[in-house]
Amino acid sequence: MSLVLIWGANKPVIRIARIAGQFAKPRSSSTEVINGVEMPSFRGDNINGFAADPASRQPDPSRLVSAYFHSAATLNYLRASLSSGLADLHSPLDWGLGHVITPSIKEQYAKTVGAVKDALRFMHTVGIDKDRGFETVDIFTSHEGLSLEYEQSLTRLLRHPANADSSNSSTSPETGYYATSSHFLWIGDRTRQLGGAHVEFFRGIANPVGIKIGPSMAPDELVQLLEVVNPDREVGKVTLISRYGASKIASFLPGHIAAVQASGHIPVWQCDPMHGNTQSTPSGVKTRHFTDILSELKQALEIHRAAGSFLGGMHLELTGEAVTECVGGAAGLTEDGLGERYTTFCDPRLNEKQALELAFLVAGFYREESEE
Repeated sequence: MSLVLIWGANKPVIRIARIAGQFAKPRSSSTEVINGVEMPSFRGDNINGFAADPASRQPDPSRLVSAYFHSAATLNYLRASLSSGLADLHSPLDWGLGHVITPSIKEQYAKTVGAVKDALRFMHTVGIDKDRGFETVDIFTSHEGLSLEYEQSLTRLLRHPANADSSNSSTSPETGYYATSSHFLWIGDRTRQLGGAHVEFFRGIANPVGIKIGPSMAPDELVQLLEVVNPDREVGKVTLISRYGASKIASFLPGHIAAVQASGHIPVWQCDPMHGNTQSTPSGVKTRHFTDILSELKQALEIHRAAGSFLGGMHLELTGEAVTECVGGAAGLTEDGLGERYTTFCDPRLNEKQALELAFLVAGFYREESEE
């Protein structure tokens, strides 16, 4: 995906994986009723169990230890995979298009894949593909900083080595408290209260941080939140992750962009086209429509361009597995097919084909823009 986006936007891409720590799930209600029985809501594997019985739903502190173990194991697996050549561009590129049904889309895919492969082949021919960047990539981790007990236990005061022996190292810009559970944490749309514990924690850490913003966020509240979390107005310290829904983005994003521009803050803007487009089928299965996801993303690109702003990234929920959780896409998955491989305990994710298709479509947007 990142290679396709680099080719399309002609800009470097930072890869941040929502991985190795996303074991908490925000819930609007503390309890839910299942089969006539009221029980605590499932809050993620580091809090309680998914099984629908009161015993499994009781919070268990030992799950925090288990969450740490699985996070560490995931990171080790990720490091080993990168070291073994998983991201080596010298390896053959497997972008199978057999899932694509629409001829026009298949033709567009083939044209894009051919262009990227031609570029790589040229670089190999002239011998400029020897750089380490062709053999591996940097991947950073992220998750929502929801369970503060977990986050504070993994927060450390870190000093730059050059200032380790200095008596005034506490005032050094390289010194600060870092949340070491992840490279990049974000505040959810439901825990961003100005006087809340999550904002208080986030304003004290030196990591780059994200803030989810939705339809309930007033423009002046957004500016106040930026002032609290980033009072020094460090450029790029904060990433604003918009998540409105395809039918609402045009009503809210322009006002949020205008308020931030007037404030003088310079954040990174991301679009989360997933969370505002969740819906349930008549049988109660949570899903998302690919057309809604693509629509919100396209609108975000166009709104930022019209406002003289820049959309700096996408915030997606996806998996490399062939799941059937989001309907639509070139493969034509319907609601009747959701049960084939619906494995998520949390929110519906794009499968590997849908995610790659989305990358191609976004790359095409940038390519068309550069050719205008």
